[in-house]
Amino acid sequence: MNRMMNVAVVGATGAVGVEMIKTLERRNFPVRKLTLLASARSVGKTLKFKGEDIPVQELKKDSFKGIDIALFSAGSSISKEYAPIAAKDGCVVVDNSSAFRMDDNVPLVVPEINAADVKLHKGIIANPNCTTAITLMALYPLHKAFFVKRIFASSYQAVSGTGAKAIGELRRQVKQIVNGEPVTVEVYPYQIAFNVLPHIDVFLPNGYTKEEMKMENEGRKIMHHPSFKASVTCVRVPVYRSHSIAVSAECEKPVTAEMAREVLSKAPGLDVVDDTANKRYPMPLFTSEKDNCEVGRIRKDCAFDNGICFWVSGDQLLKGAALNAVQIAEELLKI
Repeated sequence: MNRMMNVAVVGATGAVGVEMIKTLERRNFPVRKLTLLASARSVGKTLKFKGEDIPVQELKKDSFKGIDIALFSAGSSISKEYAPIAAKDGCVVVDNSSAFRMDDNVPLVVPEINAADVKLHKGIIANPNCTTAITLMALYPLHKAFFVKRIFASSYQAVSGTGAKAIGELRRQVKQIVNGEPVTVEVYPYQIAFNVLPHIDVFLPNGYTKEEMKMENEGRKIMHHPSFKASVTCVRVPVYRSHSIAVSAECEKPVTAEMAREVLSKAPGLDVVDDTANKRYPMPLFTSEKDNCEVGRIRKDCAFDNGICFWVSGDQLLKGAALNAVQIAEELLKI
């Protein structure tokens, strides 16, 4: 690809879209022209990029003429409708929705894990689920070293995963509770402030939610590991930003905490924060707005023969979404 790119961000005014724009600027992505696309109701707004006010345009079928790369974060239905149109116009789409993740013709990429898959694209590349991406940042290096057969995991997912309205809902509910006012519920089925909801996405006939099954299905595809198994409970917690996941992994090869720590300390995009004597471990408070994920609480699993436990935390809007998308775009520059 040419060095300077005409880039579009679809869903530019949403929580992830805003982060995509910031990430393109922060990482000095070679943008010749930035086009911001959103629904008709966002037209007239402007967003800053490199000190310039860029107007938001309405997303239309002819929006992609002359665009080299389009970063989509506007939901599955928009992606299903517009990503094939963009690809037909010669634009490469990096899609943040679940629309194409399990499509055999679409690479599903975490650049630190399977960057080479970018080359297999036919116009569309999928960004993985945020919880899956953050978990795999720590799990994949362990899999490479010790062959992970299966995991049991629980996620602690920030409201930012649902979008800007959910962040607003948590803020509003905290104020309502502090002021002794009645709590209003709009985004989630129940109050999220001072509560946890063991329900993310829709329930499936097997009792898991779609979100919970993404870890196994997407994990298999990203790691090229068809026999990988994952039993996951996904939980929404009253945290603004950054997802955390507690993982117990069963490996084929013997593994100790020291061996795991050694492997994880060399993993790209991951910082080991694991000093329990000094109360140092990853937390959403400290991983928010950071590119790298953090892993800690690394210990031998006492329920498995070859098991390892860890706790990983990462910014859902960055590694879980916008940063990963921009990193995929950076890989496209190398082709």
